[in-house]
Amino acid sequence: MQRVDGEGLDVVHCLLQMRRSVYTERIAMKLQVYQSYWGMVGLPFGGSTEWSMEEKLEKIAEAGFDGVEFLMEEKAHRDAMVPLCDTLGLKRSNIVFPWTPQDFVDDIKAAQDGGASHINLQPMPMPRRVADGVSYIVRCMDMAAAAGYQLFFETHRDRMTTDMYFTLDLIEAVPDMVLCGDLSHFLVGREFAGPPISEQNQQYMNQILERCGAFHGRVASREQVQVPTGFAHNQVWVDLYESWWEYGFKKFKERAGEDDVMTFVVELGPPTYAMQGADGGELSDRWEEAVRMKDRVRAIWERC
Repeated sequence: MQRVDGEGLDVVHCLLQMRRSVYTERIAMKLQVYQSYWGMVGLPFGGSTEWSMEEKLEKIAEAGFDGVEFLMEEKAHRDAMVPLCDTLGLKRSNIVFPWTPQDFVDDIKAAQDGGASHINLQPMPMPRRVADGVSYIVRCMDMAAAAGYQLFFETHRDRMTTDMYFTLDLIEAVPDMVLCGDLSHFLVGREFAGPPISEQNQQYMNQILERCGAFHGRVASREQVQVPTGFAHNQVWVDLYESWWEYGFKKFKERAGEDDVMTFVVELGPPTYAMQGADGGELSDRWEEAVRMKDRVRAIWERC
């Protein structure tokens, strides 16, 4: 693993010492399962007319999800979503993509206006050195804490967290950095042999899982970022992901307080995340899979 040393280590120590306070937001003892609004694009399966915003949110509420995650940046969209969510009793989280901490100012304001429960951040800059990424991470953490928000940094391709080794070094350099584990990106990005994966790769994944305060739910294979979970030949991958989520939940419960909340966002994306046939149509019912994943995740939470 890459180490932060020399001048880079001095920079890290300086940044950490300059922080206004330790990021004390604790992570979760209670599970809440959200549905990704992006994951509703193109639904229903096999339908000729896509569900409206109202229909999508009604489906999410009727299926028993606790909330919905969506991009709150656009005011008109946010203003339309929020009253519908309030009427249906749906919590919401803001997913954001800031290139700089200054960009994050507007994201926090949008989260406040949208009544977000927390913020999920995909760190857009991709520095070559860990020390160069620390200032961005620490500054965003401080800004979120000052606004009273839990902040989770999502593991995602083409982001600062695209590489597992780099991410492991980041969480080592910033001990209170909390991740949102979208594990599909690491499996595809590293193309782990298996399953079963090697003991070394599992140890690396465990270190990631131990720092997750939230999850994005999707099942990948080592070559495809999203596979239909209802197909029998994909069960080996479903089992692998459920074992990872269970480990993450167990570690989460060990460190969480009784009133803390973990959020699991079911995020089964539309094409081209979703696999398509020769006619361009999806191969499986993504909404059916999302509801089934919600139920499975709750069962895993209860048993661990």
